[in-house]
Amino acid sequence: MLHTRHGIVETPVFMPVGTLATVKSLSPEELLKAGTQIILGNTYHLYLRPGCEVINLFSGLHGFTNWHRPILTDSGGFQVFSLAKLTKINEEGVTFQSHIDGSKHLLTPEKAVEIQICLNSDIMMCLDNCIAYPSSKNEAKVSVELTSAWAKRCKKVWNENKGAQNLLFGIIQGGMFKDLRKISAEEMVEIGFNGYAVGGLSVGEPKDIMFDIAEFTLPVLPDTKPKYVMGTGTPKDLVELVSLGADMFDCVIPTRNARNGQMFTKSGTINISNSRFRYDTDPVEEGCTCYTCRNYSRAYLRHLYMAKELLSYRLNTIHNIHYYTSLMKKIREAILKDEFATFRKDFYNSIK
Repeated sequence: MLHTRHGIVETPVFMPVGTLATVKSLSPEELLKAGTQIILGNTYHLYLRPGCEVINLFSGLHGFTNWHRPILTDSGGFQVFSLAKLTKINEEGVTFQSHIDGSKHLLTPEKAVEIQICLNSDIMMCLDNCIAYPSSKNEAKVSVELTSAWAKRCKKVWNENKGAQNLLFGIIQGGMFKDLRKISAEEMVEIGFNGYAVGGLSVGEPKDIMFDIAEFTLPVLPDTKPKYVMGTGTPKDLVELVSLGADMFDCVIPTRNARNGQMFTKSGTINISNSRFRYDTDPVEEGCTCYTCRNYSRAYLRHLYMAKELLSYRLNTIHNIHYYTSLMKKIREAILKDEFATFRKDFYNSIK
């Protein structure tokens, strides 16, 4: 369990992504009904728009969004890497141009923490230097050095503002090089954080490499602190990474795929646009207790999707988020009963 100012989070847990202070198409009330415990926001995006001047009026994201359960905010390091036009990266921080209007900004470790204090998130992430796949060993080495140096500065600012009671997580980098991953993990543990994240995965590497690096890195981190694998994943990813010792996950897959008509079920995924669902009076998944399955047929969901009705996004997303939260609940129950190995086997046998 993870204790935060806005409640206890039972782990393993999946965090729906609310990058812009909203999980796309869903209200906070719908998230709660779907079983969501914690959501993720993003420092980079919320700093650029609407900005701390606005969010300060509401004393943070909880008041701004009407979500009063825990919130984790990413530091913005990945978004600077993936979205912004970088102009300079050095020990001082990252200079970049906004993807919105081209304006120039400097994101330092200190500023990343200060913005997250403004957001008043329950869990803040240190600024890290995320690199692409593939990258050279020298690029990965520089990434580890910058990430460790920035983490120390993030921790210093966090210590100076301890009254806020926000938790702070360090991020492990090192590319796909195990010796660098070990160095990064050991340095983060030496600095000391409330939890540790494995970053730099799901950046285009093959699945077998992703699992190999996770399997190597997770045991290096202390079992007494939550272990967060960032940016993953599919239902299969979650089951496998839990088996390797991971506790926390986030990914846009359930929401993005919902908007593209892909629905998750215990038997695998279905594409609601498929013509075979035109006359289908059944719910997406028989026995599913989500709002969508209790009230709507596959035929209706297909109609909404084909007609490009906005309700399609909402109903599909409700189902997918419910599927993910239910999957994690079943995993937690299996672990408590010491039946996870059986659960994992049954999970794979059920997928067509």
